[in-house]
Amino acid sequence: MTTRPMTLGVTRVARNPKIQFGEPTVGSSRTTVVSIVLVAEEGEGVDGILRDFPHLTAEDVADALAFYIQNREEIDRIIEQSAGD
Repeated sequence: MTTRPMTLGVTRVARNPKIQFGEPTVGSSRTTVVSIVLVAEEGEGVDGILRDFPHLTAEDVADALAFYIQNREEIDRIIEQSAGD
């Protein structure tokens, strides 16, 4: 199965059921949008996120955050579910 962009204008986020249980991931990595959002919520800017995920680009981070803004309800639900684990 191929990956595909998830949201109009966001080209670096894709979902593949064989990668990270189908959660939206960034670029060609296994880094989830959720992971990036959690670092951003700690007050880290793009530079801090890139320090934590050096394999990503600033464009990857921007797309991940744009995806979050456009799909906040879904991503927040994933975060809530994982907090209960």
